[in-house]
Amino acid sequence: MTQPFELPRFYMPYPARLNPHLDEARAHSTSWAREMGMLEGSGIWEPADLEAHDYGLLCAYTHPDCDGPALSLITDWYVWVFFFDDHFLDMYKRTPDRAAGKAHLDRLPLFMPLDPATPVPEPRNPVEAGLADLWARTVPSMSADWRRRFSVATEHLLNESLWELSNIDEGRIANPVEYIEMRRKVGGAPWSSGLVEYATAEVPAAVAGTRPLRVLMETFSDAVHLRNDLFSYQREVEDEGENSNGVLVLEKFFGCTTQEAADAVNDILTSRLHQFEHTALTEVPAVALEKGLRPDEVAAVAAYTKGLQDWQSGGHEWHLRSSRYMNGSARSDSPWRLSGGLGTSAADIGALLSAAPAAGASSVFQAGRLRAHSHVPYRKVGPSLLPDFHMPFPLELSPHLDSARRTLLAWSHRMGILEEGVWDEDKLAAYDLALCSAGLDPDATPEALDLSAQWLAWGTYGDDYYPLVHGNRRDLAAARLTTARLSACMPLEGGPSVIPADAMERGLTDLWTRTTAEMSPDERRTLKASVDAMTESWVWELCNQLHHRIPDPVDYLEMRRATFGSDLTLSMCRMGHGPAIPPEVYRSGPVRSLENAAIDYACLVNDVFSYQKEIEYEGEIHNAILVVQNFFGVDYPAALTVVHDLMTQRMEQFEHVVAHELPILCDDLNLSAESRAALGAYVRDLQNWLSGILHWHRQVDRYKAEWLGRRAHGFLPDRAPAPLQLTG
Repeated sequence: MTQPFELPRFYMPYPARLNPHLDEARAHSTSWAREMGMLEGSGIWEPADLEAHDYGLLCAYTHPDCDGPALSLITDWYVWVFFFDDHFLDMYKRTPDRAAGKAHLDRLPLFMPLDPATPVPEPRNPVEAGLADLWARTVPSMSADWRRRFSVATEHLLNESLWELSNIDEGRIANPVEYIEMRRKVGGAPWSSGLVEYATAEVPAAVAGTRPLRVLMETFSDAVHLRNDLFSYQREVEDEGENSNGVLVLEKFFGCTTQEAADAVNDILTSRLHQFEHTALTEVPAVALEKGLRPDEVAAVAAYTKGLQDWQSGGHEWHLRSSRYMNGSARSDSPWRLSGGLGTSAADIGALLSAAPAAGASSVFQAGRLRAHSHVPYRKVGPSLLPDFHMPFPLELSPHLDSARRTLLAWSHRMGILEEGVWDEDKLAAYDLALCSAGLDPDATPEALDLSAQWLAWGTYGDDYYPLVHGNRRDLAAARLTTARLSACMPLEGGPSVIPADAMERGLTDLWTRTTAEMSPDERRTLKASVDAMTESWVWELCNQLHHRIPDPVDYLEMRRATFGSDLTLSMCRMGHGPAIPPEVYRSGPVRSLENAAIDYACLVNDVFSYQKEIEYEGEIHNAILVVQNFFGVDYPAALTVVHDLMTQRMEQFEHVVAHELPILCDDLNLSAESRAALGAYVRDLQNWLSGILHWHRQVDRYKAEWLGRRAHGFLPDRAPAPLQLTG
């Protein structure tokens, strides 16, 4: 069969090495698969299939340093997960039979109890038998924290197969952002990272949930999945009729050829590997120091990071050799077995350099590592270009708007926000945050509208304050101290642990006290975490500014949700519906997809309107249009077209989830009429949020060229905030 495209040259800086216990793992996994009923008579695999796929070789390449028993156990896990995938394909995707597929998936978590002493049901098929056996053999040697994380990753891997099944049933191709998010869960690389911990060293709980470790796992995941998409396009798209393939997603989104889409996928893959390296070398050491890790814990994080690198190179080598994939360039020689030496990938120096753009290259999909650091700030770009925004929801405004404006002005003076040299009354009026609140929550009481407008003003002030004060002074230490003190202004119990020293601390202390007065402990924790996520993301922006580094598109879009304060907004929206909406609804894939689509649309609206303000007047690098310009090497209008297309698809994704996925979710969870009504009200809140945000951007002076020319962003002419005192 002719290949649909030529495989691109891959960026692979780490050598592939082979575990010496390969033969032991091969023999053990074959015997184990037969014992579990996966071979003769299963209707899915015959022994020849397992031999041809050679999962022992995959695991020997991806885990080159573990001992024989560990490699055998890991290989059994991979045999099981690939068998699950092929079993689900044959039983439920080819049909497709969603109800039976869901019933199959609903039983599998029962075989992964967090307490190993908990009894499990009697297995009914090879998938259940394999999972029960593997769980019992694996979890005794790992901590409860690892068990919880690995169980969640496994459930995501299993349950999100329904997402793929629904897309196939509708003949629908995901948009790029939705695809990257869901592919992490469906593709299983987060699950693979858990087995890397098993093979190398467990990540200390103190840092397991931090951004640097999360980014390591996510960049690892994205690179693994995108690489697999390139090799599996022919099998998945042409043979199996899959819609969930990155090459196909970009082919449809950009309207380009399959070869161009494949090259684009490879560029994104390369960018994710660059992000992995950047995070490993800059952010991971910093968080280890910040959390006070012991030397043995630092060594564990280093071993885990190296294990993820080994997986990248080893997985690539296996794809080149496995009969499961399109690999016309696969080598016919035996794997190199140099003791501690280089694998075959290391011999390909061209692959190491492939990320650098060729001289005179014309493809818009070429991207290079150095381009991210070569942006010239404060370029004159002129007024922001505004496309025709797709907004299907009507605008409603609160009748209490004028009152909220007056109250916000008085509150801002009282907190000191207008006295520190960053804002004055003219700026506050130009930003008109009360107008934004009036559109976000048109049915709010006067008191609730005042509180909402004050939260928006506080968050917007902080978003201006960090780059203007800490960024201009290049004072990352002061930014971190500011962030820590702001977190201390939000006690879960008792009074604040700091005496407010400036406007941000006074404002947050006031808002926190009033907002949480009637909250439960869980609601307080959620709200505090959302504010912490926002303030910590402002530090991330400062780090990029100091490195003069434009983030890659995936990292940018995901962090943009935090810098925009989206978690804070959502937590406030959710609290308005109380317990009528069960927690599992908010945790579900469809609701997270709905929220992320809304958040991304709003963030991109802001980036479109603020392009001139940020690029020309502030020297900013965190703007989606600039990120696209940098990554794809295109001009402003072309980048705006890409961002606008993405915005439109995010809105269409929102509408799709409401029309198709939420009704299924309600049925799957057997929600009561009250819960369904509350969920419908929450959807309407998000619709108001979207239309209100777009209306606010259109109306206020904050982003208009005339106002920017008069009040370019900077300190007020007569004063500037004093440097933060780091001691006593």
